[in-house]
Amino acid sequence: MAATPQNPAAAAPRRKVSRHRGEGQWAAGHHTPLNGNEQFKKDDDGLNVRTRIETIYSKRGFDSIDPNDLRGRMRWWGLYTQRKPGIDGGKTAILEPEELDDKYFMLRVRIDGGRLTTQQLRVIGEISEEFARGSADITDRQNIQLHWIRIEDVPEIWNRLEAVGLSTTEACGDTPRVIIGSPVAGIAEDEIIDGSWAVDEIHERYIGSKEFSNLPRKFKTAISGSPLLDVVHEINDIAFVGVEHPEHGPGFDLWVGGGLSTNPKLGVRLGAWVPLEEVPEVWAGVVGIFRDWGYRRLRTRARLKFLVADWGPEKFRQVLEDDYLERKLVDGPAPAEPSGRWRDHVGVHRQKDGLFYVGFAPRVGRVDGATLTKIAEAAEAHGSGRVRTTVEQKMIILDVEEAQVQPLVEALEALDLTAKPSSFRRGTMACTGIEYCKLAIVETKARGAQLIDELERRIPDFDEPLTINLNGCPNACARIQVADIGLKGQLVLNDRGEQVEGYQVHLGGALGLEAAFGRKVRGLKVTAEELPDYVERVLKRFQAEREKGERFAAWASRASEEALS
Repeated sequence: MAATPQNPAAAAPRRKVSRHRGEGQWAAGHHTPLNGNEQFKKDDDGLNVRTRIETIYSKRGFDSIDPNDLRGRMRWWGLYTQRKPGIDGGKTAILEPEELDDKYFMLRVRIDGGRLTTQQLRVIGEISEEFARGSADITDRQNIQLHWIRIEDVPEIWNRLEAVGLSTTEACGDTPRVIIGSPVAGIAEDEIIDGSWAVDEIHERYIGSKEFSNLPRKFKTAISGSPLLDVVHEINDIAFVGVEHPEHGPGFDLWVGGGLSTNPKLGVRLGAWVPLEEVPEVWAGVVGIFRDWGYRRLRTRARLKFLVADWGPEKFRQVLEDDYLERKLVDGPAPAEPSGRWRDHVGVHRQKDGLFYVGFAPRVGRVDGATLTKIAEAAEAHGSGRVRTTVEQKMIILDVEEAQVQPLVEALEALDLTAKPSSFRRGTMACTGIEYCKLAIVETKARGAQLIDELERRIPDFDEPLTINLNGCPNACARIQVADIGLKGQLVLNDRGEQVEGYQVHLGGALGLEAAFGRKVRGLKVTAEELPDYVERVLKRFQAEREKGERFAAWASRASEEALS
C-alpha cells in the first residue's frame, strides 16, 4: 500500500519489537536476579558471611573460601582480596579474578564521621604492626585501610577493634558505607549545626541491619554543618548540608544522586530543609527508595545517581514524601558558598571552647602502623584524647591547650607530618593504585609522593590552593573529575613508541565554589616519567596568565589547549 496523507505509516519500515527486560527494580515486582551479584545476594545475605569466616575460613585457610564469599559477601565485612604482586597494569582487564587475587586481604576499618579516640588509633596502629606488615592508608572517606591481612587473623582483629568500639561492618559491599562527617563537628567556632548525633543515630539504627544490607550498589552518605562545605557533599548518594533556615533556624539542606566513576554526576538539591532530629528518618527514606527502585540489572547503572537523573528531583522528592515519609518536607534555602579557600582543616585553629585543633598532612594518605601509634602518643602527651580523619586524606588532633600547640606541631614535624604543608603536599591525593588494587593499571601512592617532592623543589613559591588527584584506573576513587589537576591512570605510548604507565589529564574540576567536572583536552596524556615536567609547565603558565585573584580551575576553563598541553 502506498503512503497517503491518511496513512503515512504505510511507507515506514517495520521496527523490531523487543520485550523490555526491566531494570530489576523490586518495587516494580522484578525480584528475579539479573546478574551474578544479585544472585549471590539473594542466595545469602552478605552479613551472614561473618559466621563462616569465624568458624570455617579462619580455621581452614584461604583455599577453603567459597568464591561468592571471597569476591562478594566478604566485602560486607570490609574485606577485599588484594592484587597479587608483580602483575603489570596491562593484564588488569585480561586475567581472571582468581589469577589477580593474592591470598591476602585489604581490611577497611570503618570510621564514621572520621572520629577516633587516641586509644582507638593506637589499636589500629598495633593491628597494622602485628597483622598487616605495618601498612596503613587514610582514605578520602575518612577510613583507614590495612593490607596483607590473612584470613586466619581476621577474627582476632575484629575482637581487638570491637573491644574499643570500632568495626568493619558494611565498610564495603552493596551497603550503606561509612557516614562521612565534618571532622570538626561540635568544636568549630563557625559551625552552623553539629551533625554528630545524626551520624551516631544512623549508625546505631541501620548499620549492620538487614533492612538495608542488600542495596543495588554501594550507598555513600555525608553529613556536615560546617560552612566550609567540608564533606564533598556534591558527590555522595545523599548529603545533609548545614544551612540556616530564615524561620526554623539551623538544619540541613538535602542533596541526592551524586557520584563519580566512569559516569560522573553532581548531586542535586531537593529543596528540602531537614531538622537534626529528622535526619535519620529522611536518610532511611532515601535509602529505602534506592533499595526498592534502584536499578539492579546492570552494575554500571546501579547507583542512585541514575535513578535520580531519570526521575528528576521533583519526582524523587514526591516519592520520598508520599511513599516513605508520609508527610511533606519543609522547603529550605541552599548552602552559602564555602567560607574558606581550603576545606581540609589543616593548620592551627581555635575551637569554640577556647582550645585549639591542629590539622596535619601525611603524604597522599600513606602512613604506617608505627606512625599511627606515635600520633596517638603525641596527642596524649600534649593533652588530647581525640583525633579525626578528613575526606582529604589528612588528620586532626583536637582539644589542645594553647601552650601545647607549638610543642605538638614540632612533635608532628619530627614524624614528617606537617601542620604547615606546601600547596602540593596539602592538595595531592592518591588512591590505592596498582600496589594492592586489582582494578588498577598504574602506580599512584609512590608517584604522588614523588610528584610532591619534585614540585616543592621546582616551584617553591607556589602558594595557591590546588588539588592534584591521582587515580590508578577510570573508577575515580581519588575524585579525579573534580580536582584542579585530575590524573586518570592508563597505559600510554612514550616518545619511543613503548607502552608505559601514564595518565589522562582532567583540568579545572571543582567542588563547593562553582562545582564542575574537569576539562579533558583532546589527546592530552602524559607518561608517569613526564608527569613532574608537565605539571610544572602548566602551573607556571597559570602563574603567568592568571588574572588577579583567579583560581586555577577558572583559568583552566578558559585557557587555550596549547596552554594546557
